[in-house]
Amino acid sequence: MDDRFLGSARTEADRAVEKALGTLDRWSGRTIRYAPVRGGLQNDAWRLTVEGEPRRYLIKIPGTGSEAFIDRGAAHEAALRAAELGIGPAPVLFDPATGVEVTEYLESYRACTTGDFRRPELSGQVVELYRALHSAAPLSLTKTVFDMTDEHLEQARALGVRLPADVAGVLAGYEAARAAVLASGLDLVVCHNDPTPGNFLVADGLPMRMIDYEFASNNDRASDVAVLATEMFYDEQRTLALIEAYHGSTARPLVSRVQVFRALADVRWGLWGCVNHVLNTSWDYDYHKYGVWKLMRAGIAMGDPRWTSWLSTL
Repeated sequence: MDDRFLGSARTEADRAVEKALGTLDRWSGRTIRYAPVRGGLQNDAWRLTVEGEPRRYLIKIPGTGSEAFIDRGAAHEAALRAAELGIGPAPVLFDPATGVEVTEYLESYRACTTGDFRRPELSGQVVELYRALHSAAPLSLTKTVFDMTDEHLEQARALGVRLPADVAGVLAGYEAARAAVLASGLDLVVCHNDPTPGNFLVADGLPMRMIDYEFASNNDRASDVAVLATEMFYDEQRTLALIEAYHGSTARPLVSRVQVFRALADVRWGLWGCVNHVLNTSWDYDYHKYGVWKLMRAGIAMGDPRWTSWLSTL
């Protein structure tokens, strides 16, 4: 990576990280080198080498528009909880006014890819991380998949976001799923809520670590398992194996719940993509295409002949 010295900014991103570093009194007067860490879709991350410090750090600069989705204080609380459990990097500094966060830099680790998750043992490692996080004391923020989805719907209306022409059918299925889930009762635990492959770090001979707790909240237990299966494109056999790894069973109500929450995850992230297309113009990424595709996949799940059976056996 291209290390740069504080004071040598060449781009807007460089200037943003130097501005953030200038507010950190802890390292005032020290020589600091910084280098970009690639992979984030909403934030800029930089590796820091600080004169006199025995370890390196990671600083995260919140991306444009991310404040519409993320409670940075709640994210920091979740990151602290994960560090206490030994499943995430330790936060070092946090500025609640800007959302800028500094954590330890996990040496030797690399971010996973979708291809990595073709290996069954990786999903088993994620299950263990989820088990640990789900055992934590509740966070101050409760935000279920329904809260998230309703928030995105309101944002879409307020911003005049263009949604697919057939979204009404998907939203009708969403309301049916909400009624069925709430009738069965919510099983609230601390959830990560964002299993993009790059949020899982691996290193030879070291335990997997989970990063980026920006969407973490108290949510239904099934949500994390379901969105993992969806994000990694798991077929039914892999999904059943994931459910068994987490629960030790593939009883019908457990399977039904994960299948329903898979569709709910696609509705939520589909709307997020469409909204983020309007809010975030700093990344060369087609959020709208991503969002429409997610909503289409939710519609396919809701059209499955077993959909009504899944809803009735939650």
